[in-house]
Amino acid sequence: MPRFIVEDDFWSLFPHAKIGTVICQGIDNSIRDVESYEDLLQKAHQEAHKFLKLEEFSSNPVVFVWREAFQKFKTKKGARCSIEALLKRVKNGSHIGTINPLVDIYNSISLRYGLPCGGEDIDTFVGDLRLTQANGGESFLPLGDTSNSSPYEGEIVYKDDAGAICRCWNWREAQRTMLTEYTKNAFLCIESIDEMRSDEFLMALEELSDLVSRNLGGTVKIEVLDINHKEITIFG
Repeated sequence: MPRFIVEDDFWSLFPHAKIGTVICQGIDNSIRDVESYEDLLQKAHQEAHKFLKLEEFSSNPVVFVWREAFQKFKTKKGARCSIEALLKRVKNGSHIGTINPLVDIYNSISLRYGLPCGGEDIDTFVGDLRLTQANGGESFLPLGDTSNSSPYEGEIVYKDDAGAICRCWNWREAQRTMLTEYTKNAFLCIESIDEMRSDEFLMALEELSDLVSRNLGGTVKIEVLDINHKEITIFG
């Protein structure tokens, strides 16, 4: 049974972080009702404006807290938290289009709650999944790229025995583990480093779980990892 383990070298940097997971089994990610997902994203896009009340983009709390976090470890120049990338598009009036149901669902939750969300195909994992500091030698083929781009030593990454899965914590995902219309078993996560937003974090997890269950079938399970609960069994 694969495990998800958040290593001590991560907790040494972010002792108050919470990593929420939604483990999805037996889903049908090929279900397509494009208009309903476009509507979901459009409504979330409008709600996200509440996180952009300050004129200076980087001063808005949901952006600022992650800018500070990314200064605590080695990052690729220009790497930003995934929620910042989404909110930048909202600020610029850019349309956030549909990709596939799982991605559309977690993007909508990310926008509505101002929290980074992501997901991977469990069936592509090699061994256990870990959130940890990279050793710098992990292989990593970025989504949409054709050449290896290994993380820096000390960079926060998700990785398995075959290499890095997401670089700079939640900046860029790997092609190898991406969610597709053929995904049947998915690992979804929401990350929080703001202790003042615990209620919103838990609400986001519940809504993410509910949207997957109602739209894609299968079974879903919520688990929250923190410094006192550092690993889970993904299945079982």
